[in-house]
Amino acid sequence: MPAAANALVALSIGAVVVVLFAGFANMIRGGSPNLSQKLMRWRVGLQFVAILVIIAILWLRG
Repeated sequence: MPAAANALVALSIGAVVVVLFAGFANMIRGGSPNLSQKLMRWRVGLQFVAILVIIAILWLRG
């Protein structure tokens, strides 16, 4: 269980980082502002999910 929980935390944080860097890359190359806005909204949502995952795992571990 601990290994799976650690992998789940890493996966959720990794998803946040990927979307964050995709948004930065889009802004740097002068891409669509709408895409940047959509990516940043995804980032916020994924951060919320990552926090929920971390809290749930900490609660389950007691």
